[in-house]
Amino acid sequence: MASEIICNTTGQETRVALMENGRLAELLVDRGDERGFVGNVYLGRVVRVLPGMQAAFVDIGLERAAFLYVGDIYPDVLKLSERNKQLADGAPPVADDKPRSRTKPGQPPIQDLLKEGQQIVVQVAKDPIGTKGARVTTQIALPGRFMVFMPTVEHVGISRRIDKDKERRRLREFVEKHRQKGAGFIVRTVCANQPTEVLEADMEYLQTTWKRIEDQAGKKKAPFGLHTDHGLVIRAVRDLYDEQIDRMVVDSKKIFDDVRAFMGDFMPHLKERVHLYKGKEPVFDTYGVEMEISRSLGRKVGLKSGGYLVIDQTEALMAIDVNSGKFVGTFSLEETTLMTNIEAAEEVVHQLRLRNMGGIIIIDFIDMDAESNREKVWRKLDDALRKDRARTNVMKISDLGLVEMTRKRTQEGLDRYMMEECPTCRGTAVVRSRATLAYDILREVRREAERQPTAETVFVNTTPAIADMLYGERFVDLEQIEGEVGRQVVIRAHGHYHPEQYEVYGR
Repeated sequence: MASEIICNTTGQETRVALMENGRLAELLVDRGDERGFVGNVYLGRVVRVLPGMQAAFVDIGLERAAFLYVGDIYPDVLKLSERNKQLADGAPPVADDKPRSRTKPGQPPIQDLLKEGQQIVVQVAKDPIGTKGARVTTQIALPGRFMVFMPTVEHVGISRRIDKDKERRRLREFVEKHRQKGAGFIVRTVCANQPTEVLEADMEYLQTTWKRIEDQAGKKKAPFGLHTDHGLVIRAVRDLYDEQIDRMVVDSKKIFDDVRAFMGDFMPHLKERVHLYKGKEPVFDTYGVEMEISRSLGRKVGLKSGGYLVIDQTEALMAIDVNSGKFVGTFSLEETTLMTNIEAAEEVVHQLRLRNMGGIIIIDFIDMDAESNREKVWRKLDDALRKDRARTNVMKISDLGLVEMTRKRTQEGLDRYMMEECPTCRGTAVVRSRATLAYDILREVRREAERQPTAETVFVNTTPAIADMLYGERFVDLEQIEGEVGRQVVIRAHGHYHPEQYEVYGR
């Protein structure tokens, strides 16, 4: 699979596009003042404990307090700030000889773990979304190029994509030998076949970073930022760049130098694939990214066969409807339906990745009679999801042709990030019809005539479209109302009015 990473910078906005076979697969956006917080580590202060929700609100210095659920609290981390504060004050550390238990069953209630005013080290697991504050956890995870360091969890995990048993054993033995006692690591896919000195340097870097965080936690007063993750482009290089990336194109000299420096430290054999774009045309135009963005964010997404998807976001879930459209097939209805659904399964995953959809997702495939065909579509969906870096959970296709799934989302979806509520429909996607508004106005004329018995004329201010209707196809109704109330009704058109706006008054 031919893959490229294209990076564009315009003012404070930076965009990173992952292209797979010439098609936009993922788009990451950072606008400086709107950058994400996921991965940042803070010294926070507990501002409210909610026993009824088994959660707490923590002030980490953002606009809204962060949300900490009891299941995300690891008791050993709660002692970190207190131990380091004692060390900073010259007092001996509190002895902690208890065995480290990471199991959740039997965990104390949150009111026994946290008190208001308490300082606690947390990491942002989910950005603020909509009206909700950030979601935080005390289980710290510091990602590096090859490893993810977990100072609070004594566990070694190996990426499932490293499938050779001999290589898995080598990596596990190496990590077990070099990790700190009581801490853990997750070995990423890119670790496969890497020399031990490279892996050891990555482990040392992450463990040193955590030591610096620990030192700061005991000296600072909450709320305070203890650690900030890399910027968008370096994160993309760290998380996306591998041997399958043919090249990376950057249109900013500063970012180009930063990327080359980072790759020189962690992947020197790949840094020659990074190129500085010097063309006059915008880099996203040159590589067709801008056109892909425009085509991919609509409510209706076409399929090559002639079918299409309809994607709707509700408050509780994302609904995706599959339609055959113009595709009529060749042999039978069942075969046509199967082909459409299989094509749709791949496109659904593409849209999930591109739009960064999350939460509960319902996919309404076209009904199929054969159980074997439903199984084929489900397997196609499951196979396509293997390319998705986000964690997903997919249920089998129901008898109604529905697939229920969840996808972990840590940031706002791309459509919410790049679009805003329509000022005309105010987010409903519909406005009242002209006929409905015309009759609403006629009823209001009757009310105004009752309120203003001495008024000779009733004036109506409305949009040109409604004025045309009242003086055109609804003129008979207008005359009838004039006769009933015994007043003249004058319609005035105002082009700047909202489609649903009108005023009725007597004079």
